[in-house]
Amino acid sequence: MGTVTDPVAGSRMAGGLPRRLAAPLGSVAAVAAAFALVGAVDPREPGHYPVCPLRHLTGLSCPACGGLRSAYAVAHGDLGAALHANVLAVAGYAVFAVLAGRWLLRAARGRRTAGPRLGAVHWWTLSGLLAAFTVVRNLPFGAGLTP
Repeated sequence: MGTVTDPVAGSRMAGGLPRRLAAPLGSVAAVAAAFALVGAVDPREPGHYPVCPLRHLTGLSCPACGGLRSAYAVAHGDLGAALHANVLAVAGYAVFAVLAGRWLLRAARGRRTAGPRLGAVHWWTLSGLLAAFTVVRNLPFGAGLTP
């Protein structure tokens, strides 16, 4: 098929609709398959998934601790349990859903599909958020954030 011109960005995307949707649909399918696997195999049962090395060695929760339990709860539609397991992971799932939806819509419309450009400020902010979350969830007053 022909090319589509993006009137906003002025960039061209070659190929027809199936070709433009292949990458975003493939990414969404991979994430959906991962959620289906976690939804089928309960992470609370020992022996199915590796343990967190930081928690195993120190007893401290890393920012990802509870992420699998959170994904399991999301896969089963239990948002309360998902938020209790790892609120930051649930926020990450929501951000992924929004960005994937945006990617799919832009690809379907033939627009440039480059993701948001993240600069040093964004990475430092994300790192600070992860560090603060880790510290708070390991302090007595942050016990509600511990899985």
